[in-house]
Amino acid sequence: MTYIDLESLEKSKAELQRQWNSKKPFRYLVYDNFFFADKADLILQQYPDVTKGSWDGTTYIHQKNKYQLKQFENGSVLHDVFAELNAKPFVDFLGSLTGIDGLEGDARLFGGGLHQSLKGAFLDVHVDFNYHPQTKHHRRLNVLVYMNKAWKDEYAGHLQLWDMEKKVMMDSVAPLFNRMAMFETSEISFHGHPVPLNTPNDVSRKSLAVYYYTPTRPEKEVAKVHNTVFVNTSGAEGRWKTFLSGLKALKERILK
Repeated sequence: MTYIDLESLEKSKAELQRQWNSKKPFRYLVYDNFFFADKADLILQQYPDVTKGSWDGTTYIHQKNKYQLKQFENGSVLHDVFAELNAKPFVDFLGSLTGIDGLEGDARLFGGGLHQSLKGAFLDVHVDFNYHPQTKHHRRLNVLVYMNKAWKDEYAGHLQLWDMEKKVMMDSVAPLFNRMAMFETSEISFHGHPVPLNTPNDVSRKSLAVYYYTPTRPEKEVAKVHNTVFVNTSGAEGRWKTFLSGLKALKERILK
């Protein structure tokens, strides 16, 4: 593969499976140096500013200052990267690693693609929509690759993984450059980055997101169709944050 260092992933497969299967109540893993080093630098060079291209920066009650871009020129670096993330060799590897049979990519990048968040951005903890809106297949797996060099803890923006039955945070993953975070999509895979970004004005939080599906899933895991389901993990501060975001969202819609 041109961008993904699949050979190194294969060599690390046993350790990744150990990591994946050791996590409860839902499975996840974190892996560094996902892309070849020179290709990771190339991808970052091609990463457009939010002022360029057809970025969607719509504000919602539980999401602020987050932008998404999923259309890329054929033959461009970004087009080819996402094609590789959805290609059979990588998808087959994911299936073998996770034990999820019948995995398929999503060339439409529904909800995925490039993500970029600016100062003050947050995404409240949530579980994802559970069916692809067009194929009606079951969403099973999230793969995120972070593209942030010299990221500081003080910037916040860590991916939080939550056990909401116990109401405890399982892990906090720094969005470091060329780091891949992967977790299964289920009715209990609560995640997000609810702490507002505290970055300088010229620093954004960048990531690539790809979601994977199967035509069926184990009967005990099947749930009715739902959209993203958010929860508040920040108490009164979280309620105030989402209230202000709601006002911003309302203003945007009035001015359209």
